[in-house]
Parts: sequence; structure tokens; C-alpha cells
Amino acid sequence: MGDQVLESVHDILGPGPDSSGPQVTEIPGSNGVLIDQPLAIGQEFPDVDTCRRTLKEIAIALHFEIRIVKSDRSRFIAKCSKEGCPWRVHVAKCPGVPTFTIRTLHAEHTCEGVQSLHHQQASVGWVARSVESRVRDNPQYKPKEILQDIRSQHGVAVSYMQAWRGKERSMAALHGTFEEGYQLLPAYCEQVRKTNPGSIASVATGQENCFQRLFVSYRASIYGFLNACRPLLELDRVHLKGKYLGMLFCAAAVDANDTLFPLAIAVVDVESDENWMWFMSELRKLLGVNTDSMPRLTILSERSAGMVEAVETHFPNAFHGYCLRYISENFRDTFKNSKLVNIFWNAVYALTTAEFESKVSEMVEISQDVLQWFHHFNPQHWAVAYFEGLRYGHFSLGITEVLYNWALECHELPVVQMMEHIRQQVTSWSNDRRNMGMRWTSILVPSAEKRISEAIADARCYKVIRANEIEFEIVSTERTNIVDIRSRVCSCRRWQLYGVPCAHAAAALISCGQNAQLFTEPCFTVHSYRETYSQMIYPIPDRSMWKEDGEGTEGGGANVDIMIRPPKTRRPPGRPKKKVLRIESLKRPKRVVQCGRCHMLGHSQKKCSLPS
Repeated sequence: MGDQVLESVHDILGPGPDSSGPQVTEIPGSNGVLIDQPLAIGQEFPDVDTCRRTLKEIAIALHFEIRIVKSDRSRFIAKCSKEGCPWRVHVAKCPGVPTFTIRTLHAEHTCEGVQSLHHQQASVGWVARSVESRVRDNPQYKPKEILQDIRSQHGVAVSYMQAWRGKERSMAALHGTFEEGYQLLPAYCEQVRKTNPGSIASVATGQENCFQRLFVSYRASIYGFLNACRPLLELDRVHLKGKYLGMLFCAAAVDANDTLFPLAIAVVDVESDENWMWFMSELRKLLGVNTDSMPRLTILSERSAGMVEAVETHFPNAFHGYCLRYISENFRDTFKNSKLVNIFWNAVYALTTAEFESKVSEMVEISQDVLQWFHHFNPQHWAVAYFEGLRYGHFSLGITEVLYNWALECHELPVVQMMEHIRQQVTSWSNDRRNMGMRWTSILVPSAEKRISEAIADARCYKVIRANEIEFEIVSTERTNIVDIRSRVCSCRRWQLYGVPCAHAAAALISCGQNAQLFTEPCFTVHSYRETYSQMIYPIPDRSMWKEDGEGTEGGGANVDIMIRPPKTRRPPGRPKKKVLRIESLKRPKRVVQCGRCHMLGHSQKKCSLPS
């Protein structure tokens, strides 16, 4: 019958009122083997609900079904569901205390028990209690896995809907309902501002007090970006697939070691131009007066209309670059020519306009339509040779993968728990990187050191001609480049684009006895890396400790007394419908009929109007 199941039943019951333990009797199980029955007269239960749950656990473990005869505030009577079987238990309330005790017990079974895998006591509530520990450890626990585990552990078959509802009930017991999550947002924002002074946390509602927007940015993230990160931001979003759908927006910076540094996170009801305008407006407020002392920002995103317009409106002086993953996929899908795609990538990474135009000419020889595509996708937003901002080698959006992982890990959680999961992960990243940065003893971070080492190795094959104190002529078999070590400029443009001395610059610096590492941009130093993670993100206390009497709208948040309702973008019931599109239909043109008599297209000989 499974020792583990019986042990769990014994754990639920605990010892009996007698120090010697409850009297143990034996009953025949469904396979005819005598099984210990962990019930005894005098056994006590804290309340009638515990008694009811315990008897259900025993019935499932020992494979018999019970029928409740009477259940009220003072007594609980149950018998075996099989006619003629004498098994029966009578539990009554003890006088003056809330506990219940077994008064009468007929522990013998004469029936064969449950012969099938289906069990009447295996209700949704029982499933929820059975999987609660697994769901706590793994919110991604799937109903299909629940079915398999319950069958292997308990020998009981439950339906997919029972497993799904059981998980939903267990998740609600552990984390609260989705509806409660939206109601807690004003208090949560207040806790963020209270525990992390200087942070921004605000929630906004739409019509009928339905949730519309949530914006959170921690002071530690704001400080790290403004004081140590390079002036580069990535923007992206991901669909949330919880009960009420929605979108997760994120703006992320890049630290000295080229890892992502989340700056601001928002949840909105739908992706719209209005919500993108609001998000960029909040981001602009976050930077505030500090943007005047910062270099011009470079903002990377996809080429969606809402993003483009919002960036142009709130950051008109920023350089807006497009994600190359999006641009290249559009080019590939438009032309479907591998040779053309290879030349396109060479054009993307061309450092000078002359190299870029040369690659464009090669593409035009293959297809004249390339010029029209370039008119639609302006190279100023994605080509290295024409982009005026500094991307520091970041051409695709790294934040995309992070967002998809967050959406995958949190889609079963209410919005407050989702934000807490994200905060805990960002805090963990910060702590790990802070500790790692303290162990480094070099001037530059490892990623920059690697690039400098490669540049120094390549510099050995160059001939250096010194023109004056600051200008050098670097001669190679391919071409000659001019380096200015005071302005930190090389005619190949790699030094000024990537912020790290190129091989030509390294050759010039080595020739005059300079340390090439000292000519790297400050944003690549270990000092900048440590400064990025110098501030702490403090934990949010458990919601049971939140004060109900909030401080109103202080710090830009909504009043905690507002009852926020869920958004109206609720997930439709059932499995999402998918449009099946055959690959062959994309490759094969539709067959056109040609008449064999008049040789005209569109009809056959049978329908031809000419006489035969």
C-alpha cells in the first residue's frame, strides 16, 4: 500500500491520547493483505476539518471509500461506502474544548475495497494538499506531471481538470489569488519606497479602477546607472500569459563587464502607443536633472511604432538604434537569398561608409529591390558605419532572453509575487557581482582585458611610424591607419566605437611606452564595476507586516485605500488556437491552369469558348 503514504498518515494523526500510542488494528486491503489501521478510540483531532481530511487521507491510502453520514459542529460520522461493510467511525466534540475525539470505531472491512484507480475521496482539495509542497518549490509544476505523480505515489487516477484546479487552489493558498495581487499593489509600492528610500514605485488605474500600469525602479539601480554604467539602454517587452494577460516592459543598462543591469520594470494591461509613451515618460522622470550631466544616451530597441515615437518624444537627443536580430530577420524574410544575407551582415559590421557602400553595391548587383528596402530601413539606425551613437558592440537586445525567462517563471504568480521574484533575482545578481568585483585585482574587467590582450597580440605585426607626440601612422599589408592617442581616435573607427583601444592604437601606445589598459574608457574599469553594484536592494517585508494605514500618494504612488480591480484583458478559456500554416504553401506558387486549345491562362479546354 506504500510505506510512504502510511508514514504521512501517521504524521498527520500524531500520537494518541495514551502515552503508549493508539490501539492498532488490522483490516484487509484491496489486495487481501492485512494492513495496519492508524485509528484508535480516543484519538483526538484539533477540529472537524482536520478529522475529515485525515479520514480522507486514510481512505485513499488504504483504498476504500467512505460515505459521510453526519457532519456538523458537534459530531462527524462516516461509514464504508460499500453496502454491508461494518467499517464505521463516530467522532464527537469534546466538551469545553475545540478538539474532537473518536468515540466509536469499527475498524474491520469485509468488502474488497476500491478495485479501480478512481477514488471518490480524491477531490480537488485533496489534490491541492497533496501537491502543495511541490508547487511551493516549483511553480512550473504542470498538471500532466501532477497526474503522473499522484498515480505513482497514491495509486489514484485523477482527471486533468482536477489536477489543474488542484494546482490553482494550491497556488492561491500559497501566494494568494490574482485578484488579491492587484489589490495589494498600492501597499506594495509603498513598501518599496519605504524600504528602499529614493526608489520609484507607482501604480495607476483606468476605468472602473481596473489595473492599467505599474512602474518600479530601485534606488540602487538608478545610482548604478547614473554613476558607473555606460550611457546605453536596452528596451524590450514580453507578453504575460497569466490569468489576466498583460505586458512586462523593461529598460536595462549594461555594466562594465557587458552583463545586463535592469534599471526599470513596468507591468501594463496591454501593449499600446499610450503605454509606451507613459513608460518612456517615467524613465525620463527617473533620470531627471541627471541627464544634463550625462553623455547623450544610446537607446536600443525593436523597430515598433510605439517604441520609436515614445523615444523620439521623451528622448529627442538620444541616438536610437534598432536591434539587429529584428532587422536581419526582416531582410532575410524579404529576399530569401543566403548569399545576399551574408553580404548584408558584412555591410552591417563595416566600420567606414566606404566599406558599407561597397557592400551595398554588391547586393544591388544581385537584387535591385535592396535599394527600396534600405529606403524603408534607414541604415542610420542599425549600420555601424552610419550610426552616430555608441553601441559598444551591442547589436542585439540581450534583455529579450531575460524577459522571456521572467515571463516563463512567473506566469503562474500574482503580480505582487511576480515583482518580488524579479526583485529577488536582481538582488541575487547584484550580490554575486558585488562579491565577484571585490575579488578582481586588475585595472579592467575580464571582458575588456580579453579585448586588450587580443589587440596587443595583433599589434605585433604592424609597423609604427611616429609623426609627432600624439599622432602615429600604423602600416600593415592591407592599409595604413592614423592614430591620435590624445583624442583616442583611430581612422579605422574601432577605438572610438567600442571604447577599447584597437590593434592599431595598441601598436601606437606600446611604441611610446604607454599602458594600453589606461586608454580604455572608464566604464570598462573594475572601479566602475564595483561602483555599479555598490548600493544594496533591501528586502520587502512579508505582507502580513505591511501597515494598513498607508501614507497616501507620497512618492508618486496611488492611495493604498484604492481597491484596484484586475485588468479586463483576461485570458480566454481553453487552449489557445493556433493557425496552422504549411511550409509548402510559402515555397510553392499557386498552380495556374493554361488552356491547351487557345493557350490562355485561367481555364482548361473543357471551359474554353473557342470551337474545337
